Amino acid sequence: METIYFYKMHGLGNDFVIFDQREGALASHGKKKHTFSKKDILNICDRNKGVGCDQVIIINEKSSQEVLIEFYNSNGEEIHACGNGSRCVANLLMKEKQLNEIQINTKERKLSCKRVDGDIISIDMGKPKFDWTEIPLKENPIVDNIKYHVDGLTLEQPYFVNVGNPHVIFFVEDINQYEIGRFGPLIETDQLFPEKVNVSIAQIISPNIISINVWERGAGRTLACGTAACAVAVAAITYHNCNNELEIELPGGKLDISYKMNKNIAMSGKTELSFEGRFEL
Repeated sequence: METIYFYKMHGLGNDFVIFDQREGALASHGKKKHTFSKKDILNICDRNKGVGCDQVIIINEKSSQEVLIEFYNSNGEEIHACGNGSRCVANLLMKEKQLNEIQINTKERKLSCKRVDGDIISIDMGKPKFDWTEIPLKENPIVDNIKYHVDGLTLEQPYFVNVGNPHVIFFVEDINQYEIGRFGPLIETDQLFPEKVNVSIAQIISPNIISINVWERGAGRTLACGTAACAVAVAAITYHNCNNELEIELPGGKLDISYKMNKNIAMSGKTELSFEGRFEL
């Protein structure tokens, strides 16, 4: 058995177990770099027998001046984007380096982060992608033909957005009528999505407020999802004439999203360190 040290953090209840695998952090505990297996990830994420989380995040060194962060869903699969997780890591690193701005690298893109106030962290998520080949989808879809039926209710007229990972969004009159726990797994595994997909059911409350429920691919229902909030905001601004600055309400709290057509997405919200600990693998 090997003892590994970690941070437990969350953004609006979207929770993460973070392992710092940089040389300095490892040396402070007299440890060597650990290679995480899928079994390790599953054990860590297990809320009954492990630490419990939506995603595992690993901080690696890209160079002496830059970090590379990796994300793994609770099903053990690697993903390339996690907005709330990126904000948590940014807060951790900015406190360590006593900075108010920092850049972090994912395998998909470089992210610029800054401290707005206290533990409220803003992140530049880059530009969204809309082409069906970039989502990606199996084929160029006929949107009118895409319908999902559960318990006499239907989700239709989807919007597709990639913000570092694939999202499908459905706008409805009342999100409380649509059980994300029933629709989510059905849509996530649809053959239309070769890499599976994150599912959001959204309700436009006003031109600047949207409520959403999210089903994350590989993690299931979560209290919050930063990339889903970004994808919903982009779809609402692009196709529903919502304001360029939106408040996205999730079960765990709210995120502020700013987006102008053909520009980068900015997301800000609170992050929190829950505790530090160690785990045996």
